Amino acid sequence: MSPSSGESKPSSASFRAPDLGDGFVARLERAVAPYAHRFVEAPGVRALSESLPVAFAVAALMLVARPFAEPFTSWSALFAAVRDFVPGAIAIASVAMVLVLSLRLALRLGYAVVPAVVLAVLTFFVMMPREAVHALAVFAQTHGRSGLGAFATTLGASGIFTAIVVCFATAAAIELGRRRLGPVTGDVAGGLALALVAWALYAAHISLAALISGAVSPLATLGDSLAALVVITAIESAVWLVGIHGPALLAAIVFPVYLRLQADNTYAFVHHEPIPHIVVVATFLFVFPGGAGATLPLVLLLLRSRVPRLRKFALATLLPSLVNVNEPLIFGLPLAYNPVLAVPFVAVPVVLSCTTYAAIALGLVGRPLFYTPAIVPPFANVFVATLDWRACVLVAVNLAVAAAIWFPFVRVYEGAESARAMRTAAA
Repeated sequence: MSPSSGESKPSSASFRAPDLGDGFVARLERAVAPYAHRFVEAPGVRALSESLPVAFAVAALMLVARPFAEPFTSWSALFAAVRDFVPGAIAIASVAMVLVLSLRLALRLGYAVVPAVVLAVLTFFVMMPREAVHALAVFAQTHGRSGLGAFATTLGASGIFTAIVVCFATAAAIELGRRRLGPVTGDVAGGLALALVAWALYAAHISLAALISGAVSPLATLGDSLAALVVITAIESAVWLVGIHGPALLAAIVFPVYLRLQADNTYAFVHHEPIPHIVVVATFLFVFPGGAGATLPLVLLLLRSRVPRLRKFALATLLPSLVNVNEPLIFGLPLAYNPVLAVPFVAVPVVLSCTTYAAIALGLVGRPLFYTPAIVPPFANVFVATLDWRACVLVAVNLAVAAAIWFPFVRVYEGAESARAMRTAAA
C-alpha cells in the first residue's frame, strides 16, 4: 500500500531517530521512535484519526438538533428526549463514519474514490440485521416520525466499530485484488469478492453489527463501578497515545449508558430522592482536568521548565488546557508516541479515577447531579455538576496528585530535550 500522490508524507522506511546521546531516554527513543513513526504514518491509522472526530461531531450535532425536531413542555422532558436519542445519534454517526473513513482510505491509498465508498456503504448495510435495515427504511419513508427502532438499538452500541471493520475490509479487498490482478481488474475482483462474502453472511442471517455489539457490550455492562471508571479511563488514554480520538472511539458504547445514569441522578435530585449513581458522565470531569491524560498539571509544570521550547509551548497551550482542550499538547509536544510521557499520560487518570471514586463513595463529595460540558473550566465544571463546594476541593487534590506523578517524568523528558537542543546547536 502506498499513500496517494496528493498526500506528501515522509517515508517511514527512511525514518531515523535523532542522535540524542547514550542515556536511557535516548536509547528508549531510538528503540521506539522508528516503530512509532511507521505506525502513525500508516495510511489506515491516519485515515482513522481523521475520521473519528467527524463521526463524533455528527453525533453531537444530532443531539443538539434534537430539541428543534419536536416541541417540549419542560426541561426534564427535553433532557429525557435527548437522552433517549443518544443511540440514534450514534447510529447516524456510524453512517457518517463509513462515508468519511472509506473516503479518507481511498484518498490515502490511491484507490478510485467513488467505487470504494459505494462498496463500503453497501457492505455496511448488508452487515446489519435485517430488522435494522427495515427500521431505517421506515424512518426515511415517514420522515423520522417512526423513530430509528432496531437501527438505533443495533448500531447505537456497535456502529462505529462496524464502520471501521467494514472500511478496512473494503480497503484490504481492493488491495488484495490489485496485488494479484492490477489496479482496474483488481479493484473489480476485490469488490466482487467482498460483496459475495457480505451477501453470504446476510443469507445466513449472520450480522457483523450484531456480533460486534455482543463483543463490546461487556464494557457497557460494567455500569456504576470503580472497575468501569478505571477501565474506560485507561482505554481512552491509551488510544490517544496512538493518535486515535479516545472519546469518539468509545462514545458508541459508554456514552449512552452513562448519560442514562446521569439522567437518573438528575431525576432523583429534582424529586428529592437519594442520588443513586457515582459513575456518570460528569464523574469524568474529576478524572481529566485539562483533557485526556489529565494534562493541566503537565502544562503548569512546563511553564517553569528549564527548556525554552517547553516553556513557550506550555504558554501557548495553557488557555486551551483551561477549557479541557489538549489536542495541541498531545500532537504538538508531542505526547502521542512519547516513550517517557506516555506512562503518566495513562497512569495519572487511572489514579485520579480511584481518588475520585473513593471520595464520592465515602460521601466526602456529593454525587454528580447534572451533565456539564467538558469545555467548562476545571473547578467551575464540577461545582455546576454537583452543587457541592467540596467538589472543588477534590479537583484541587486531584491536581496535586497528578502533578506529583507527572513531575519526575517531566524532569526526565526535560533532560532529553536539553540534550537534543545542545546537540542541535553544536551540529
